[in-house]
Amino acid sequence: MTEADVKQLIVTIVKPLVADPDAIKIKIETDRDAHFLNFNLSVAPDDVGRVIGKHGRVAQAIRTIVYSVRVGDSLRVRLNIVDD
Repeated sequence: MTEADVKQLIVTIVKPLVADPDAIKIKIETDRDAHFLNFNLSVAPDDVGRVIGKHGRVAQAIRTIVYSVRVGDSLRVRLNIVDD
């Protein structure tokens, strides 16, 4: 998969969970030393709880799906939920 595919996957999963889908932003950072591609997800302040869920269960479910993907040859994906 490409970076754009992973980004679209995250948006597709998160969009139905939030009240303000226009506030979804994803910033991509590469950490080549650790072989990770970090996707930093930010949503509207009122939607952070919806994305994380009770005891982090929703966030863990999203991460389970996203972590199964590799970008390019060997870059692993990491999803960070950023509270702005």
